[in-house]
Amino acid sequence: MKDVSHSDRRSFLRRSIAIVPAATAFSAGGVTGAALAQANAPAPALAASPATPYTPVYFNATEWTFVQAAVARLIPSDDAGPGAIEAGVPEFIDRQMEGAFGHAATWYMQGPFVEVSPLFGYQKKMPPREVYRAGITAVDAYCRKQFADKPFAQLTTAQQDDVLKGLEGGSITLDGVGATDFFGFLLQNTKEGYFSDPIHGGNKNAAAWKMIGFPGARADYADWVDRPGVKYNLPPVSIAGPQG
Repeated sequence: MKDVSHSDRRSFLRRSIAIVPAATAFSAGGVTGAALAQANAPAPALAASPATPYTPVYFNATEWTFVQAAVARLIPSDDAGPGAIEAGVPEFIDRQMEGAFGHAATWYMQGPFVEVSPLFGYQKKMPPREVYRAGITAVDAYCRKQFADKPFAQLTTAQQDDVLKGLEGGSITLDGVGATDFFGFLLQNTKEGYFSDPIHGGNKNAAAWKMIGFPGARADYADWVDRPGVKYNLPPVSIAGPQG
C-alpha cells in the first residue's frame, strides 16, 4: 500500500472497476477469483437487510474483527463515497469463504506444489478460506510481538497501514502462510465486494455503483439511445431489483 490521498484512492477504485470482473488470480487450471465464484456457486441467498446485522458463517469472532479492521483501511469512507464497512465488504468476503472461491472448488489443487514466479498466480496447497484463517492468526501473532501484545484490530490506523504495506510488499514474513498470498486475496476480495452486485452481500444499496455512475443490470436503454450528452439519472439495478 503506497501512501495516497483519499482522492487518489478513489481514482484507483474507479479504474479497478474495469478489471475486477476478470479476477486477478490464476490457478493451474485457469482463471480464478471471487468474481468467478458468482458463476460457479449455487444461487446465493439475498444479502441481510440493513436492519438485520449480518452474522458471519465462516469467520469466528476474532477473525471477523480482523477482517472488518483490515478492509476499513483498504477502502476507508470519505466524502466521495462509502468505505468497505458501509458497503458490506466483510459480509461479501465471509460468504465467499463458504462458496466455490473459498473452497477452490473449480481450481486444480493437486501437487506437486513448488515455488514459481508470481506471474503464474496462486499455486499453493491451501484453498483461500484456509489462507484467510492461517493469515489472520499469523498477522495477529506478528502484531502482538511488535506492538505490546496488541492484535491488528487494536493498532492505530497508521500502524495498521504499515502492517498492510509490509504484507503487500513481502517485508513481513508470516508463520505457516505466505504474506503476499494472504494480502493478495484480501485486497482482491475487498475490491470485488465493493463493486459486486448487491445480491452477493457487498456494495450495499449499490452505493459504489452510484458513486461511479454504473447502471448495474438494467437491461433496457432504448429510451436513451438518441439522447447523447443527457445525464442518465435512473438508479442502478441489481440482479435482485432496483437499488434506490
